Amino acid sequence: MRFRGFLVALALAAVFAVPGVASGHAPSGAIFTTLPDGSPVNFNIYGAKEDVYLDGGPGFGAPQGAAGLDDGTYVFQVTEPSGKALLSTDAALCRQFTVAAGIISGVVATGCEHVTGLDVDHGAVTVQLMPYLDTPNPGGEYKVHVVRVDDFLAGCAELGVADGLSVVDCGYSGGNFHGFVPAHSKTDNFKVRVGGPREIDTRFFADGNGNGAKGGDEPWLDGNQVTWTDTHGSTNTKWSHPWMVYGVYEVHEAHVEAVEDGAHLITIANQAGCTVGKVTLQGTSTKKTGPQSVLVRVNGANKTPTYQIDVACKP
Repeated sequence: MRFRGFLVALALAAVFAVPGVASGHAPSGAIFTTLPDGSPVNFNIYGAKEDVYLDGGPGFGAPQGAAGLDDGTYVFQVTEPSGKALLSTDAALCRQFTVAAGIISGVVATGCEHVTGLDVDHGAVTVQLMPYLDTPNPGGEYKVHVVRVDDFLAGCAELGVADGLSVVDCGYSGGNFHGFVPAHSKTDNFKVRVGGPREIDTRFFADGNGNGAKGGDEPWLDGNQVTWTDTHGSTNTKWSHPWMVYGVYEVHEAHVEAVEDGAHLITIANQAGCTVGKVTLQGTSTKKTGPQSVLVRVNGANKTPTYQIDVACKP
């Protein structure tokens, strides 16, 4: 059994292994897409490409002051979900923004900087992602990547481009997505117009009787965190909170929206709001209890739009 566990760990490492620049590290906190005023969109499905803005720091359901990005200067790009095709059409220097006190504070004035809005909840600046091309993905899915400028320049240098900010595209090589190395990047997915949601949703509940199954009087718990590792090996943070589904009913979930085919990890840790007990995926218990990473294999042939993870929080 120990050898089998080693093989599983080795397989997971192979799925998510990506080369990187030795000096960098992934920024803390979270990024997410919003409307210009920071309000969320059901299932991250937008009516038009112009509607999609980048926000960062405390996301939907995150406690104030939590999930703040590291201060500094960043650059972003938009790709299709695999990351191979760059969809952003302006030079990288136009796509720079700054972070102060954990939230986006503005764009870098270059004469070609992007349109901004204002997040009414946290006072953050929001940054319009346009201009970018239509995705070739038949499901209308896009991926936005964010990295510190220094790490972006180092990633471009690995691809043979001395000044990545001056070009639109530094190129692509397995594990280096146009200068964005997954180990140093944060990503989020969104859709425009096409189709319904495809998502990984994590719910937390108070397991009052300790049996690992939610009873009718046991409440859903908001403000709990998961870490999503996408198919590239990039990470992002999501928080459980109440959502109104099409204005009809309320759910309490940490959403990962518009997920691409492939292997995703949802990492669940003990935290102030939850000591992790039993965990289920699609109603089936995982092989261990307590803090863990749940491997979710998203397959386009699977017509179920939601991959559901439920976490019992011990009494």
